[in-house]
Amino acid sequence: MDTVIRKISEIEAAATAIMDNANERKKAFSLEMEKRTADFDAELEAETNKRLKELQASMEITMNNQLEKQRSDSTKVLEAMEQQYEEDHVKYVEALFQSMIKE
Repeated sequence: MDTVIRKISEIEAAATAIMDNANERKKAFSLEMEKRTADFDAELEAETNKRLKELQASMEITMNNQLEKQRSDSTKVLEAMEQQYEEDHVKYVEALFQSMIKE
């Protein structure tokens, strides 16, 4: 009878050791997964920030180019208006004067 009890005790001890080992492996695996997740999140955040900076720089260049084109276009329009005024201001004054005295 003692032999049976001893064998059951040995089996129980072995089962406990197996369960303890499994729990330790489970904890180690959980820690590894947390580390991998944190590493992935950090890498993803760094890549996202890099792409955002590249996009922002690209958009800023595009915006500056458009702004410069608008400045150039408005300067050309203003110069054309000034030239037209210089060429035709006497006509405009005469037409205005004539319309004022006819009424």
